Amino acid sequence: MVPRLTTALTGPLLELERQFLDRATTIEKWFREQWRDHLPPFYGSVDLRNAGFKLAPVDMNLFPGGFNNLNVDFLPLCMQAAQAAVERLCTNASRLLLVPENHTRNRFYLQNVACLVSILRMTGLEVRIGSLLPDITAPTALDIGEGASLTLEPLRRQGARLGLDGFDPPCAVLLNNDLSGGVPDILRGIDEQLIPPLHAGWHARRKSKHAEVYERVVAIFSQAIGIDPWRICPAFRRCSEVNFHERAGEECLAHHVDGLLAEIRAKYREYDIDEEPFVVVKADAGTYGMGVMTVRDAAEVVGLNRRQRNKMAVGKEGMQVEEVIIQEGVRTIETVDGAVAEPVVYMIDHYVVGGFYRVNTVRGRDENLNAPGMEFRSLAFDTPCSTPDCNQSPDAAPNRFYAYGVIARLALLAASVEIEETAPVGIT
Repeated sequence: MVPRLTTALTGPLLELERQFLDRATTIEKWFREQWRDHLPPFYGSVDLRNAGFKLAPVDMNLFPGGFNNLNVDFLPLCMQAAQAAVERLCTNASRLLLVPENHTRNRFYLQNVACLVSILRMTGLEVRIGSLLPDITAPTALDIGEGASLTLEPLRRQGARLGLDGFDPPCAVLLNNDLSGGVPDILRGIDEQLIPPLHAGWHARRKSKHAEVYERVVAIFSQAIGIDPWRICPAFRRCSEVNFHERAGEECLAHHVDGLLAEIRAKYREYDIDEEPFVVVKADAGTYGMGVMTVRDAAEVVGLNRRQRNKMAVGKEGMQVEEVIIQEGVRTIETVDGAVAEPVVYMIDHYVVGGFYRVNTVRGRDENLNAPGMEFRSLAFDTPCSTPDCNQSPDAAPNRFYAYGVIARLALLAASVEIEETAPVGIT
């Protein structure tokens, strides 16, 4: 059963979803043509916001860490998509080395790794887990709950080959570590294919670059199906050289906040939307919902108090925040069992394989839900996101999920182009 979901639907979103349904053939043909020209990332996840008048991605993760939150009924779909991804990488693939985040006590994350390993093993791969942690010096079994365990092994390097003791060199190395703290020397210059590539890690990647590419992708897509790109694309600005501790860059930040709010107000007037616009200021790199604040007036980013500055100044792995993206705020009108919710869609290769609702019992519909108080509810699809039912209404479960899948795949395509455009010279 799908969780009890309230969306307080409004006309414009139903109209947008109807356009997706009416143009589903055109949409699928368009995606097929795009994937001929662009290699999809091995996997990814997209956080979406459904405001009723707008359906848009607010974050794109190339190192997804929530496979354990997916509905188990769709693990066969995950396996089929993973099989396609593996065959694309290496037709004779037999061994894969998985490098996870440096967590040994985060049981939920380790459950994600275990689920990912299970999916990959179902494709016929021998999969083992190589840890970057210096205190993992021998195979170490970690309790992940419900009587299950996960074995981490120390990564070894011989010349330009990465591997494990007693494990022949793998065909590829799959990173489930977003490299927020930088690239370890052991991963540099290896012969095996790294997926995603090193430059996709948060030490180098920028959300503003992804937003810029997504904007371009959406412009082409929207022209193909005849919609206003703003309906599915958050406007954004970028501010660099910010130092929250020293209050440097506040004028730049306030200027961009003010300009973006004015831009949003103009679109609200165009669509007769009776809502207060807001923007989200967040670190231009990183995950885990760190370094995020909701802003409704430019004055709010001037003269931040110490607590606010400390919150914004440091991201994951202690990264100092010096660049921020100012992103159009998209409210969520969705709730699950009375709590504010947003869908997170998971993809392997270019296939939608499932998702879940991020639910937060203490946050509002215009706030960051990736924060204390959150929990996850599986999206129990009656059919996959890629299969709409044109005989039902636009807000019927398969059609709502199809709309989610369209937007998520647009974000994934943008990530593919982003990876291509940011590749270091000599890397294709």
